[in-house]
Amino acid sequence: MTDLAVNRTSIDGLQVIALDVRTDNRGWFKENWQRAKMVALGLPDFAPVQNNVSFNSTAGATRGIHAEPWDKLVSVAHGRIFGAWVDLRPGDEFGRVVTLELGPETAVFVPRGVGNAFQTLVDDTVYSYLVNDHWSPGARGSYTFCNLADETLAIDWPIPLTRAELSEADRHHPRLAAVTTMPPPRALVVGASGQLGRALLRAWPSATGLSRDDLDLTDATAVADLDLSGYGVVVNAAAYTAVDAAETQQGRRDAWATNVTAVGALTHAAQEHRTALVHISSDYVFDGTLKTHTEDEPFSPLGVYGQTKAAGDALVATLPRHYVLRTSWVIGDGRNFVTTMASLADRDVAPSVVADQFGRLTFTDELVAGIDHLLRVEAPYGIYNLSQTGPILTWADVAKEVYAGRGQDPARVREVSTEEYGSGKSLAPRPRHSALDLTKITETGFAPRPARDRLARYLAELE
Repeated sequence: MTDLAVNRTSIDGLQVIALDVRTDNRGWFKENWQRAKMVALGLPDFAPVQNNVSFNSTAGATRGIHAEPWDKLVSVAHGRIFGAWVDLRPGDEFGRVVTLELGPETAVFVPRGVGNAFQTLVDDTVYSYLVNDHWSPGARGSYTFCNLADETLAIDWPIPLTRAELSEADRHHPRLAAVTTMPPPRALVVGASGQLGRALLRAWPSATGLSRDDLDLTDATAVADLDLSGYGVVVNAAAYTAVDAAETQQGRRDAWATNVTAVGALTHAAQEHRTALVHISSDYVFDGTLKTHTEDEPFSPLGVYGQTKAAGDALVATLPRHYVLRTSWVIGDGRNFVTTMASLADRDVAPSVVADQFGRLTFTDELVAGIDHLLRVEAPYGIYNLSQTGPILTWADVAKEVYAGRGQDPARVREVSTEEYGSGKSLAPRPRHSALDLTKITETGFAPRPARDRLARYLAELE
């Protein structure tokens, strides 16, 4: 009996698991995949959905080198094998090789894009693959192959390949120099025509973008038919954001349809395809009585918009692989508070702006950078606050900075209370305090930029 252990190798993500094999007079028993224990030791929670078994009747049966677009846990149920793994992903590790002899006491976690090969060392060897996607006839077109005999890999096969049993296809796979690397999983951006969606597609030119014309999220059948195979992540940048209109009879229906029903359907689709989901949330899920909001603060929305965003957050949280990015006062390209104030300043208009709502701006490129960071460093799944850093300001403070940036006197901005501004208008209730605590995301290594610096650059880029 040995202690369960997970050990890294020189190939990123390729991990060797020493299994706890228990023997007695009847034979042996092992836990080949034990999610709780193995994940706690550092193995990815890769959510396997299919188990394949290969029986090899004679020593020298050799299979590979195949890299598939999914992760897998390989192990031996009976016999012994010599395993070889080759990194076929783009990057500095391309072509790196790890070899190891395996029996029932060892398993290997093979990440997507790493080529897997083995050679049986004894007769009647049984080899198992636990994979986290369903095989289909079309899946083979996404494989990447490399020749077992490639000279640059210099794999020292225990039984020379001239005497080994190989398939005809494996004999003719390309040498390493001619291999097409396996690209990383694709990203899908839902809500691609919005300000965040456009920013994401500019930063991720290889991503697929779907606008409302391409996919009506409120159509459950359309979402259910959405093929997410091949996508590693879906970013939901779609939302109903008409805060005041959400308080009307039709607005309530529209807000719930987009922010709740559609989010539930998208969450279900992501679950079915084992795809990570990034969802954008809002400070409006809180009532604003606390001056800063942490990720674990209970929901307390004031209006319909905030209620629907809170409900959407709760649905997304049921998905094991999710990031909810809670943000505030979002500014991107197109019409927004900053562009409106800049236009008023340019026309020498003296606006009345609320001075008793407090928060920080968030620019869409900062959201994109934060999303990219969380995915790249594989930060723990969950909720993260994200905004710019710097002093907590009021909307009037922001307006004054815009006026100063446009060469106008900031005193032209008249400060008013929320009540005064809303007099005679049908406005939804808004949180007084929207500032978000950024400790959690900064601890992952992400450093948001100061709001004032980012605002100055944004103003300089306006036409």
